[in-house]
Amino acid sequence: MQQYEDSESEEGSDVSPLLKDEEVPQHQVAPTKVPLCCSARCNLAMLALFGFFMLYALRVNLSVALVDMVEKNASIVDNTTTKTCPDRSSTIVPHTSKGKKYDWDADTQGLILGSFFYGYILTQIPGGYLARKFGGKHLMGFGILGTAAFTLLTPLAAELGVGYLIAVRALEGLGEGVTFPAMHAMWSSWAPPLERSRLLSLSYAGAQLGTVVSLPLSGLICYHMDWIYVFYIFGAFGILWFILWVLFVSDTPETHRTISSSERDYILSSLKTQNGFLSALPYLGCWSCMLITGLLADYMREKLNFSTVVVRKLFNSIGMVGPAIFLVATGYIGCDYSLAVTFLTLSTTLGGFSMSGYNINHLDIAPSYAGFLLGITNTFATIPGMVGPIVAKTLTPNNTVKEWQLVFYISAAIDVFGAIFFAVFGSGTVQDWAVNGYHSHRN
Repeated sequence: MQQYEDSESEEGSDVSPLLKDEEVPQHQVAPTKVPLCCSARCNLAMLALFGFFMLYALRVNLSVALVDMVEKNASIVDNTTTKTCPDRSSTIVPHTSKGKKYDWDADTQGLILGSFFYGYILTQIPGGYLARKFGGKHLMGFGILGTAAFTLLTPLAAELGVGYLIAVRALEGLGEGVTFPAMHAMWSSWAPPLERSRLLSLSYAGAQLGTVVSLPLSGLICYHMDWIYVFYIFGAFGILWFILWVLFVSDTPETHRTISSSERDYILSSLKTQNGFLSALPYLGCWSCMLITGLLADYMREKLNFSTVVVRKLFNSIGMVGPAIFLVATGYIGCDYSLAVTFLTLSTTLGGFSMSGYNINHLDIAPSYAGFLLGITNTFATIPGMVGPIVAKTLTPNNTVKEWQLVFYISAAIDVFGAIFFAVFGSGTVQDWAVNGYHSHRN
């Protein structure tokens, strides 16, 4: 299907219709906008928020519990040299843990923590394909359910042996790998164009919130109870979320049981007539930034008439160049811990701008393939999580400030390259190859 000639201009992408005039029924009148508050699409965003909250809580709780799971290493690293900052671990308040201890060295612990990503990277692209073919609801639901179930099995796996624990963590990664592509596929059917930024930012902000809450909460559970309850409590809440998700969520507005007819018509109409739209402390800052920038991005497009591509490129540039600046600056503050935390918080916070940049852009350029595209990009995004710790360890054998400056420079360079690449090649219109796929998807 050919688009209007002026749709090739990014500046006109927000107003040009996707369908030719003769293909739009003459009697069809766009329904009045239905308020977002208390709507079915808002309920979906809130359940998605809690879903990603559980997703990241289930992912990161092991990093806290692992401290109580292993025998304390009696050896002390000499940090008296002026090339490194003094060790502050002695400020940790000691407590008596009732949980069983395991004799795992540092390499084994690193293998356990990294094993999650070996499963996670495998299901990104298949997740996008399956979400587009069968819908995202069950893929998202069973992805988190599987993660919760394997979390409940974590204490048993640890007791059976480190190999079992690594396998369980890898299986958790397999389940989580499909969730982001599945949610993107669902939003392609649920998010009206001019609400897209705020809805996706709200739902994905659960990931940051889950990290913010679960890290200190896991520590409190370990301190007052036993590390095994970290996995039992979070796993149980994950299963509870799955029950709510199955009961109150549907793949599309057409199949939702309680949505009003006015809201259903509003969503479906907005998706059929618009061209270009078919389309702990650091984490707390990022979470807040994602919510605010989502509202700001939609406001700039709806009220200030900024084009989609301008908003996406602007927010993405801030979300990638900003963190790069503060990362480099962190390498030059010496041993000022407060300033280091401040800079890293600002770096992570500014990264929240990217949610309204490249992340949502999948829906702008190819809504029908959004889940599949996110699976591809998230696959590549998982590689740093696997390779990064190894590279950082290799580059910092003596853990000196100068060595870490090099690590920060490399990270910042990757961010800046990504910002420039997106600014040059990014688009805000539905691509020709995605148009036919959209109609077959909707029909």
